[in-house]
Amino acid sequence: MKKFVFIPLFLIITIIFFYPTFLKGLLPIPSDTVVGLYHPFRDFFANQFPNGIPFKNFLLTDPVRQQYPWKELSISLLKINELPLWNPFNLSGTPLLANFQSSPFYILNIMLFFMPFKYGWSLLVISQIFLSCLFLYLYLKNLKLSIGASIFGALAFSFSGFSIAWLEWGTILQTALWLPLILYSIDKVFFSKKKTFYLILLILSLCFSLFAGHPQLSFYVLIFFVAYFFSRFLQQRKKEFILIFFYTVIPFLVITSIQWLPSLQFNFLSARSIDQNWQIEGWFIPWQNLIQFIAPDFFGNPATLNYWGIWNYGELVNYLGILPFIFGVFCLFYRKDRKTLFFGTAFFLSLIFSLPTIFAKLPYLFKVPLISGFQPTRLNFITDFSMAVLAAMGIDYFAKQKTDSHFYKKKKNVFYPVIFTGLILVVLWVFVLKGDLLLKQISSSDLLVSKNNLYLPTLIFLVSILILFLSVFKKKKEIFYSLIILVLIFDLFRFGWKFTPFSSANYLFPNTKITTFLEKAEKPFRIMSSDSRILPPNFSSVYKIESIEGYDPLYLLRYGELIAAMERGKPDISPPFGFNRIITPHNYKSPLINLLGVKYLLTFDEVFDQGFNKVLSEGKTNVYENKNALPRAFFIEQTINAKNKQEAINLLFKNSASLNKLAIVEGASNINLKNWTVGEAKILEYKENKIIIETENRKEGFLVLTDSFYPTWHVKINGNEGSIYRTDYNFRGVIIPAGSHKVEFYNTLF
Repeated sequence: MKKFVFIPLFLIITIIFFYPTFLKGLLPIPSDTVVGLYHPFRDFFANQFPNGIPFKNFLLTDPVRQQYPWKELSISLLKINELPLWNPFNLSGTPLLANFQSSPFYILNIMLFFMPFKYGWSLLVISQIFLSCLFLYLYLKNLKLSIGASIFGALAFSFSGFSIAWLEWGTILQTALWLPLILYSIDKVFFSKKKTFYLILLILSLCFSLFAGHPQLSFYVLIFFVAYFFSRFLQQRKKEFILIFFYTVIPFLVITSIQWLPSLQFNFLSARSIDQNWQIEGWFIPWQNLIQFIAPDFFGNPATLNYWGIWNYGELVNYLGILPFIFGVFCLFYRKDRKTLFFGTAFFLSLIFSLPTIFAKLPYLFKVPLISGFQPTRLNFITDFSMAVLAAMGIDYFAKQKTDSHFYKKKKNVFYPVIFTGLILVVLWVFVLKGDLLLKQISSSDLLVSKNNLYLPTLIFLVSILILFLSVFKKKKEIFYSLIILVLIFDLFRFGWKFTPFSSANYLFPNTKITTFLEKAEKPFRIMSSDSRILPPNFSSVYKIESIEGYDPLYLLRYGELIAAMERGKPDISPPFGFNRIITPHNYKSPLINLLGVKYLLTFDEVFDQGFNKVLSEGKTNVYENKNALPRAFFIEQTINAKNKQEAINLLFKNSASLNKLAIVEGASNINLKNWTVGEAKILEYKENKIIIETENRKEGFLVLTDSFYPTWHVKINGNEGSIYRTDYNFRGVIIPAGSHKVEFYNTLF
């Protein structure tokens, strides 16, 4: 039983960290930002909190604006045995499975099927810490490190800056935590007799990591897997391991193709390649942010509203604790073996490609596919992981060195990294005390923040020196490991609790007067807001309300161009669009909102435009009905063919007042300037992956459906396959024969 003592230990540590959940019933979800930042939720709680509900960390809005709604929609579809292919609730219809982060096939989603979603999601978040500790411990122990060193390394990574910053996303850390199990499986495949078992474990670990839902981290995991596999191969040099590599990769690619093939297709049709500005400040980790290896909050912290560094803290913090830094540096310089070389190389390469070096800029200068869409700050994953492994190997190497009465053996070398760390702290103290004289652009209040946030790292550093000094003379390894692990837990828990919000379940997408009204209104229709503070993108999908807005790193290029032109009030589709993955059009005066089917406008303003009728108010938020909104499906009188997208957008704006009668069609020169019979169209069924419309027309007609055009959508007319034409720049059009028909739009995986 002693052999497995690490399991209850990691479980206890996890429970202690998440004590607000287990003791107070608070969720590890930033739901306080839902009610603290956005309307109509602030209006709903206005009587109790006239100045708004306090929220802990304004930086943590993405989990409730992206991952939570996407996952909730995916699981709701899987529960009724439907593939979560399409999200009709945002961006006038957009791929769901293909956006990757919806992660419908992830193994740990099983928890979301057997309990209320918000509690299942909380358990998903909590499991990340436990599994990360468990898997890294197994790997480190397999490297023949001591129990204490393995626990130390596992905790250092699991509560590192990377892990804490992305903890509540529910996808990024889930993707990363499988890496140590992948490395463990590789070692077992090479050095164990149970090759088949560990080969299966390796394949499954790779699949689970990719299905966890973050493409960039999945890419890094795969690169690390390949590099580590071949580093082991160079040790063995047996041809059979080349076959094992292919036995691993081929099943992995086949199993996960259900995820990566749709995602590749979506990526090529998206605006990702033009929606990245890698030249902005903070795209790479600024050189000065390396300070955060020693003092994580030197530039302040968003949770305490005093962050004065470069945006954004979560992308840039790489803290693992003072002791892991010391022992990581110690390992790099004094432990001489292949493992140190491998992880040291990984550590330095991750820094080279995440800092603003010429090497880091090359993929963006040459627009390398896929990689040029990755923000390099996420390489903090490899940086922190490699440093945690180096720290574990360093502390193991240190603890195993014997000392004699002269004291001058290898153990003393640890004091060189201690001196190095101390010099950094001295420089930082000089800076905060004299910085106003050295750099005039830094305010005294910012320096005070830095000064206050140096006290604790300095104290931990001094305590660490004391422990290291005593350990040189004492041979009690158990006491040494106990002390350093306690210091590490104190250090990283303080850091983690400061940044991580725990919120009331009542704050997680509550029902308000406005959301209830919109949920009950006759569908289908879409909404828009005139202010980004009102029902922000993707919130609407939780309430099953369709919106023209959306927030997604992948969005259809055509839709982005259409919205950009609508906001500009002219047929200008040239990038940049003026928005970066967050599409929140506010130009409700554009006639194109009628084509988009915007029936309700949410606004703080009083709207006096003809065609808008006020139907509801809640606090500061007003709801107006747009009486000119076009139905979702309708027949038109005439079509005009466009040869290319620029001509299409020109014609769309030229005829914007007549889009209820005329449609701009691309790729159908045979129907140019053709007149059609206007019939009746009635939507019988409108679901995520299927739409059934009953039509009646005397002669041949042209039916417009204002859902986004996408190649996985098909149409059947009375059971016979038909053709969908790109219509009105972004939507769908179908030629309908004369008579009564049942028109079925259906979505497929590819």
